[in-house]
Amino acid sequence: MCVPNSTSEPKLAKCDEWIKTYDHDAFTADMKKLGEELEKNQGDADVRHLNKMILWSNICGAVGMFTMGFGVGLLPIVALSTFTFTRWTMIAHHTCHGGYDKCHPNKNRWNRFKFAVGGLWNRLCDWFDWMMPEAWNVEHNNRHHYCLSEIDDPDLVENNLVDLRDAPIPVALKWLAVPLIATTWKWFYYAPNTYKELKLARWRKAGKKIPEGVVPSDAVTIRALIFGSGTPFYSFWEFFSIVIGPYLLIHFFLFPLPLLAIGEYLGTGCAMYISAVKNLFLAELLTNAHGFLAIVTNHAGNDMYRFRDGCRPYSGSFYLRQVLASVDFWTGSDINDFMHGYLNYQIEHHLWPNLSMLSYKRSQPLVKALCKKHGVPYVQENVFLRLKKTVDIMTGASSMRWFPEDYERKFIEKDALVEAAKKDKKLLSDKCMEAVHE
Repeated sequence: MCVPNSTSEPKLAKCDEWIKTYDHDAFTADMKKLGEELEKNQGDADVRHLNKMILWSNICGAVGMFTMGFGVGLLPIVALSTFTFTRWTMIAHHTCHGGYDKCHPNKNRWNRFKFAVGGLWNRLCDWFDWMMPEAWNVEHNNRHHYCLSEIDDPDLVENNLVDLRDAPIPVALKWLAVPLIATTWKWFYYAPNTYKELKLARWRKAGKKIPEGVVPSDAVTIRALIFGSGTPFYSFWEFFSIVIGPYLLIHFFLFPLPLLAIGEYLGTGCAMYISAVKNLFLAELLTNAHGFLAIVTNHAGNDMYRFRDGCRPYSGSFYLRQVLASVDFWTGSDINDFMHGYLNYQIEHHLWPNLSMLSYKRSQPLVKALCKKHGVPYVQENVFLRLKKTVDIMTGASSMRWFPEDYERKFIEKDALVEAAKKDKKLLSDKCMEAVHE
């Protein structure tokens, strides 16, 4: 990014020159209109599509469950891994965002305020994973989505991996850490950090002061809890007993227990149980890697923008940032989308987080066309190309772009004026109604 010229329009780097002809108001109006149309058109087809994806996910789970006791093998590992991945990325993800609040007939379950929250039983029935659903809802649905690519974004790869980026070792050696991170990140980083965001939100609501020296945007990991100074927000025992302990015990050791009885009946002893436990742990490594590939790569790369200040939700700046700091992967068929966990529509999802999976599929070509119309960069690439760009960010081989500061401020000020005009219009309308009644 070039230094702004104080006597004229800010000078832009070549990659930012599209901003010169960008019409902020027109882009905002088009995105708002499309979002309203998409929400209005949701209905039975969206529910049928959800049910199809649930069926496919459950088939994967059933195949894994019925084969995991017959020796360690690729089939149970892939099936169990895919079930865990899709249950989170497709079913829990879009339900917890409210994607089916208005169109699903069963409001007691398929609702953002009901699904997987309220206790261990609901977590078991709806979405059982390392992360506590209530914590993930705060960290992802609120902090990540409405602070995207800012320092307060808890999923900002460039900030979270600053120790690795700055480590005084060759980049080639840093690459050796990537497979370890990719196969353990859900329990090592994501579970403790989402719980930190939940506790932090509760502290702020209660008016508690953040202890001096504590940086709220710093990630909390298992390493920090066990070997470091920990966190003032919770103890390791609280985290283990409430968040990861139930999943570790139930998923890996209690869930396959019936195979002990079956093994005794078949005369194989505990061999089936041991095979199942091994398959579950290997599937855990694979589902971490699958999730890393489809999730962590969504907002990282040297073609993704970073921002300095927050913006108003669903303002022009908000819509622009969701496009500039997100990337779509290959889109199209249901099987392709299923294996991507419907995270291949990341731009569309960030523009309107509370829509269904089918709405994102419908909207993708429309959003791409609108971005082309307004000259806004729309990035869509193969997920493995994005993996390479993400690893470059992680290791410090490349860095993300900073959005030009003068334009960032200019667009935020424009949004504030639009919001003020709305309030003035509302006040004027109220005065007119009062005059009529008089």
